[in-house]
Amino acid sequence: MTNLLLNVEQLGIQFGGLKAVQNVDMQLFEGELIGLIGPNGAGKTTTFNMLTGVYAPTTGSITFQNEKISGLDPYKVTQKGISRTFQNIRLFKELTVLENVEVANHSLATHGIIASILRLPSFFKGEQKMEDESLAFLKIFGLDTYKDEFAKNLPYGMQRRLEIARALAANPRLLLLDEPAAGMNPQETHELMELIAFIRKEFNLTILLIEHDMNLVMGICERIYVLDHGQLIADGTPEEIRSNPKVIEAYLGEEVVE
Repeated sequence: MTNLLLNVEQLGIQFGGLKAVQNVDMQLFEGELIGLIGPNGAGKTTTFNMLTGVYAPTTGSITFQNEKISGLDPYKVTQKGISRTFQNIRLFKELTVLENVEVANHSLATHGIIASILRLPSFFKGEQKMEDESLAFLKIFGLDTYKDEFAKNLPYGMQRRLEIARALAANPRLLLLDEPAAGMNPQETHELMELIAFIRKEFNLTILLIEHDMNLVMGICERIYVLDHGQLIADGTPEEIRSNPKVIEAYLGEEVVE
């Protein structure tokens, strides 16, 4: 049986008198590709922020690889093996494409501060290793020819690819993608679907994604969780979600998939 990777129990957060998310239960097993959907303001990104340490939950618990991580700082969550992208692209726009990926690689550096200060052989060896690994990531994403370009100069779709490459450079077990297809045209979205499927297999990842493009979600996700007004209203296979009355109602009669 596939191992349980992430277990979320009764997760909730309150801002003042507003319960933004409440009583959320989720389970992700190793190797799964899971969708998290819901109308605008449903609490999806807030849930991501709790999973990655940006927000400390008010209630409930988050267990990752049998270890409780609720309330850990974001950098500690990353070190545990959870990496993410953001709804609004957050690249270091004044750094080059290569440097953006190297930043993530540096979080896993094995040479110490003394080696860095004294420029010992281990420092140069470590730096070369990180550069080689960063270039390998860029090649996978078709960005190696842009390695010396400033991130701000990349087309939008390539900036999205770079953000995912940077997230993967942190060597996660679980990758969270927050609306990766936002702002993309149909062709870019199709290419993104293929890319997500590829990196899941290539890096042996578990992936949880937030997405409003229902064709993408229904096309690649094995299971889907649905949030509405901060609460889970459904979970199941794409077929089950597509025909669920609560989901249809939450989307105000809109078709769940075209």
